Amino acid sequence: MPCPFCTGNPGLHLGVHLSTNTWTCWRCGPKPRWVALAKVLGVDSQEAKKLFKQYQKQYGCGYPSPQNTNKLIKIRPTKLPSDCGQLMYHHKQYLIQRGFDPEKIEREWGVKGAGPAAMLDKVEYKNRIIIPIYWDNRLVSFQGRTIREGVEPKYKACPKTREAIPHQTILYGKQEAWSSGAGICVEGVMDVWRLGKEAFAVFGISYTKKQIRWIAKLFKRVFIVFDDDPQAQRQAQKLVGELAFRGVEVENVEIEGDPGGMKQEEARYLVKNLLRKW
Repeated sequence: MPCPFCTGNPGLHLGVHLSTNTWTCWRCGPKPRWVALAKVLGVDSQEAKKLFKQYQKQYGCGYPSPQNTNKLIKIRPTKLPSDCGQLMYHHKQYLIQRGFDPEKIEREWGVKGAGPAAMLDKVEYKNRIIIPIYWDNRLVSFQGRTIREGVEPKYKACPKTREAIPHQTILYGKQEAWSSGAGICVEGVMDVWRLGKEAFAVFGISYTKKQIRWIAKLFKRVFIVFDDDPQAQRQAQKLVGELAFRGVEVENVEIEGDPGGMKQEEARYLVKNLLRKW
């Protein structure tokens, strides 16, 4: 559902787990359950608790199932959706409109085009660009980015039971290019495509502790280049503090707009100047 805590970049970012009643926004992070419920319903937290109790027994929400509490998630082999292959005309046109070279993106990042029957485990991925996610040279997950305006969600993740490694615990980019000790941290995969092999993405502004540990382990110096909306910048400043605490030299670099929307010449100039500092 739309997140009432978010500012800028509207979208269906807020989710609630129907068994445990935990609330998470994929942009601004986890929320206290009563605060989140009250905000969504437009009431105070005490009223939210009363309403929850009123409907809890009727609909069974908020009760972790005893027989499933310790049940392990069955992991299935990681693979891409069916009806998925080379980029087709409409996929290429989308990338061209975003200022990318489709052939280059397909060659360097292994992206694929989803056809009209693209499915995986009953999840539909049609009219999307499929973006493989690799870690230690093996496919561990993927994302599907819609090429249609007004379609939500813009990104569909790989089903959790198909992820060899949960994508929000790792980084997106070219691991083999991170040996210099300096890296550019961005939000999404297209930001990485724009800035190049020196960049890595945390899949949004709601990064995780595991991602922070990976960044601190892999890089001595990090330049954070998030979107210019206030919420993204607040998250960038928090990430500065998290990395500095772990001994990383870190700098928040503010730009106009978002990295993925930059012209390629501007992106090259930015990267060149940032790495010159290193």
